[in-house]
Amino acid sequence: MSDRLPSPLLDALRARVLVADGAMGTALQAHDLGLDDFAGLEGCNEILDVTRPDVVRGVHRGYLEAGADLVETNTFGANYANLAEYGIEDRIFELSEAGARLAREAADEYGTPDRPRYVLGSVGPETKLPTLGHAPFTTLRDAYLEEVRGLPAGGADATQDILQTKASIIAAHRAMQAEGRRVPVIASITVETTAPCCSAPAPRGL
Repeated sequence: MSDRLPSPLLDALRARVLVADGAMGTALQAHDLGLDDFAGLEGCNEILDVTRPDVVRGVHRGYLEAGADLVETNTFGANYANLAEYGIEDRIFELSEAGARLAREAADEYGTPDRPRYVLGSVGPETKLPTLGHAPFTTLRDAYLEEVRGLPAGGADATQDILQTKASIIAAHRAMQAEGRRVPVIASITVETTAPCCSAPAPRGL
């Protein structure tokens, strides 16, 4: 696989300012969904990618109609810790791919040759911290690999414990190698000065 990264998204970012969408979770809450909509998995927004794709697609369309150039997939919690709470950690790839596909469909619907719309694969933080021994680093890395594999498969243009971030970035590069496709990796990190500081030896290598 070539190290070069041809990307219409990066070309667009170099040319002009792109406007991203807003929050997905609060937009979904506004639909007053019931337990049946979540297939009994109350609070699992990612399951809506397969149980209520019309609602998720509608959220994307709303942001696109408002002028967004970028829409994020409904996959923020499609990770090991979140889905394991519902006993569906084996569906990480499925839900990631479905979420990316819905966003891709909406982006293509509103995109034009003069103004294409782009899809950002949303990868949120785990609630299991490898630094504190909540879960092995390799478990999180391999689960992130499934999520990040699913996002480009569905059509995404790009895809907090420091070790969490490292696990997801390593997984992103492994997924790109496995799929033979490179996409940008965009990291957004919030650092709180009041948070306790913990340290642990970082694992070496990819």
